[in-house]
Amino acid sequence: MDALDILTNLDRIVPYYQPIFSADEQRVIGYEVLGRFLEEKEAISLGSFFRDEQIPDEYKVEVDSLLLEKALSGVINFESDSKLFINRSAEQLMYDNGEPFLEQLLKFEKKGYRLNRIVLEISDGHYNGDYHQLVHLLTYYRTYGIQIAVAKKDFDNSTMDLIGLLEPNILKINLSSLRSTATSIAFQDIMFTLSLLARKIGATLLFENIETSYQLQFAWSNGGRYYQGYYLGKPSEHFIEENSLKNRLKEEFHGFILLEKKKLQAIYTTEETFHFKVQSLIAKYKKTGYEELFHLLMKEMEKIAFRMYVCDEDGFQLSANFSKIPVIGWVTQKEYIKKNWSWRPYFLENIIEMRNEKRGILSDPYSDIETGEQIRTFSFPINANEFLFIDISSHYLYEQEGLV
Repeated sequence: MDALDILTNLDRIVPYYQPIFSADEQRVIGYEVLGRFLEEKEAISLGSFFRDEQIPDEYKVEVDSLLLEKALSGVINFESDSKLFINRSAEQLMYDNGEPFLEQLLKFEKKGYRLNRIVLEISDGHYNGDYHQLVHLLTYYRTYGIQIAVAKKDFDNSTMDLIGLLEPNILKINLSSLRSTATSIAFQDIMFTLSLLARKIGATLLFENIETSYQLQFAWSNGGRYYQGYYLGKPSEHFIEENSLKNRLKEEFHGFILLEKKKLQAIYTTEETFHFKVQSLIAKYKKTGYEELFHLLMKEMEKIAFRMYVCDEDGFQLSANFSKIPVIGWVTQKEYIKKNWSWRPYFLENIIEMRNEKRGILSDPYSDIETGEQIRTFSFPINANEFLFIDISSHYLYEQEGLV
């Protein structure tokens, strides 16, 4: 579709609305405004028009302004407290210092439309301007009650820096790369990082492009509060009844809850089993040296563990690594003695918990630094200053239901 066709037929540009659902209320909480161009009986997405870097920003701003005008005109009398999610790239937003956008919103505020129902979505794309000016503009917008969302398809270090700088109210995560149950370890690690970042800055997670039940479950289990995608509702020129999916979502969430409970029970049972197994072996340990302890553990956990070591309460390694190397078998790696692991997330927190509770702890899944595989670590307090760490192999975890 040629850009000239769009610019010379602005009357054929219309807003479509894609519903966004909440986990807590199982209802529609807002709509994203999406541009469409009417061609005969077909409504064609304007996404390629806005992504085309050859088209000057002033033309994009003109089309965006028309879309916003029509969208607000359509929603102003819609009796609902639902929010309107409006897309803007940073370049378009900073065009003419962001004043035309705000002036357009203020015009509708005078007609009775509350600006706290507006979510400004900073869309994917590279911005070459001054980020501090962008932050200043968004801070000004916030004084009117406008919320800020950051929408990115790919997350890297620069994205994390941008999120930290903008401190959005909503982080929007694109699940287009998650189309099967074969979720990569890297994607899981990114999600964990984003969840921590969102919690730190007080942002809500919104997952978009949900096209399957599995993706909805993934979003739910990774702390998503808001959901959007064809699986829940396609873009339309009309609004839908806000409780239209309430019963269906309640039923799906109930299934997710049952699965999560089953998984948590499996983790608890495994932790209990490891605790009593290791506790009984520690009782037989004559403390003649760590080699004796590791050989006792090896006999009991040959098909479970692939690395064992002992640290003190400050994270300094007291023993060598007793590691299982493919083909070779178990080896002693003395070069790890005196290395410190207190920098690892939750390390010292777990030490205190073990010492106070006097029991072992099974970690969350994480990627092992050396092997890159998804593993868990079982930690056990030998005494007040010696703590045993047993790395559980990915093979064992995948063989057990609910451990990955």
